[in-house]
Amino acid sequence: MAARGKVQVTLALLKPDIMLHPVRVKAIKDLISKHNFVIAKSKQLHWTKDEAERFYAEHKGRFFYNRLVGFMSSGPMMAMVLSGESAITRWRQLIGPTHSYRARDVAPHSIRALYGISDTRNVTHGSDSEETARKEIKFFFPEFDFSAWEK
Repeated sequence: MAARGKVQVTLALLKPDIMLHPVRVKAIKDLISKHNFVIAKSKQLHWTKDEAERFYAEHKGRFFYNRLVGFMSSGPMMAMVLSGESAITRWRQLIGPTHSYRARDVAPHSIRALYGISDTRNVTHGSDSEETARKEIKFFFPEFDFSAWEK
């Protein structure tokens, strides 16, 4: 019998590039369901430049920072808290590598391979650790009660 993974929560973002295509958004939500994630919280929003700068502050000074901030504040996006066994690792596997062109080579069925067009316009985001997931979820959902969820 295979060992079961720890039930976790992770942040998932659907970025402005994919939000322009409702049929593709639905396809991604169908993939989320098909891969046994539960959407614990969800909301659509449109970031200001300041909000994007705060979320991506750790990247300030890097060559892609201004492009990323501009893109992420360019249109609506969707923030979701996904729950499931080994949610962080499984969501990152489902979305694929950051660079969409690389995703097409190494993970051709991943979300970024199917719908992404570049490293910035790569459709989605996923937290990379439990610590990051908590921080990122709180950024979008300050009311999220981790202790109640864990019970």
